[in-house]
Amino acid sequence: MDAVVPSAEQVRVVESFDDFYRRERRGLVALAYALTGNTDAADDLAHEALTAAGRRWDQVGALEQPIGWVRRVVSNRSTSFVRRRIVEAKALPRLLARTERSTIPSMPVESEHVWAAIRRLPRRQAQVVTLKALFRLSLQEIADELGMTKETAQTHLTRARATLTAVLEQEDLR
Repeated sequence: MDAVVPSAEQVRVVESFDDFYRRERRGLVALAYALTGNTDAADDLAHEALTAAGRRWDQVGALEQPIGWVRRVVSNRSTSFVRRRIVEAKALPRLLARTERSTIPSMPVESEHVWAAIRRLPRRQAQVVTLKALFRLSLQEIADELGMTKETAQTHLTRARATLTAVLEQEDLR
């Protein structure tokens, strides 16, 4: 009995991990920075997520959207990083005096106050608005990456925009 040969439409060509890494690393660093506000951590978090993907590239690379899987890892690890920072800040008040400047090329220093406002949003709102702003993803793509419905993503985006509008207008009045 002959084996069934899949058609060209059924075969998904998996790109090499090296090509994926080179193409996506910069965007993942920007995502991590937008969610954490820390340049060094952003680089580390992107590297950790890419390392995790590289270890299981046979499975991750075969996904329809491998970048979605890696962005979700970056988002989750960024959340853990922020939580650790909050705990550290409560334990060590001197950490509150530290400030960090943006050196991410795709995120100009002039917009740092906007990204600082985004980081103050609730976690899911910050993730949704960041994915929308940095990568121009559709609501369905954002929902898929974050494991939520399209309607939930829309709700988070609407709330985030309303909060940001109010916060940024208040800053303009000062």
